Amino acid sequence: MKKLIIILILIFTAFVSQGKAHALEASGSSATLKSKVAENKVDNRAEILKGFLEQYNSPMVNEAENFVKYADKYDLDWRLVASIAGLESGFGKHIPYESYNAWGWGVYGDNVIRFESWEEGIETISHGLRTRYLKDRPESDPYVIGPTYASSPTWAVRVTFFMNRMEEYRLRNAKSTLALAL
Repeated sequence: MKKLIIILILIFTAFVSQGKAHALEASGSSATLKSKVAENKVDNRAEILKGFLEQYNSPMVNEAENFVKYADKYDLDWRLVASIAGLESGFGKHIPYESYNAWGWGVYGDNVIRFESWEEGIETISHGLRTRYLKDRPESDPYVIGPTYASSPTWAVRVTFFMNRMEEYRLRNAKSTLALAL
């Protein structure tokens, strides 16, 4: 127990010392400090999503960057559109023939909306969710979308399930960014 406490104190001391060094580099300017922090932040959402989709043998594995790109463009949670694809088609494995439509978008019986590529589908769905279902709402809440997107009353719960699974995957696969020098 004493060893654990000593290690935690050393880690804390190293962390505080590193923070003081960055503050000194900033020369008292909070704007400079903020930009240094932003420079060090790594956006690994596409990498996380790619790894997650690989678990499901999804044909959309190579579209992870597009999911993130269009989520950012349309101010959506980066997990939302992929989670809808997870629910509606097993992440793109069960879709209407040659449709690239993993979301059930405009699929009613024999009526099928087809996309030319996964990317076109991802952008169309992202744009449609923002403009038709979420409008000016800042959050990407499946419970707001569900009542008009799907006839199933459990749709939002199941989309949320996949979003939570992605978050759990992200946390399990997070890379430590704290450098320790003892």
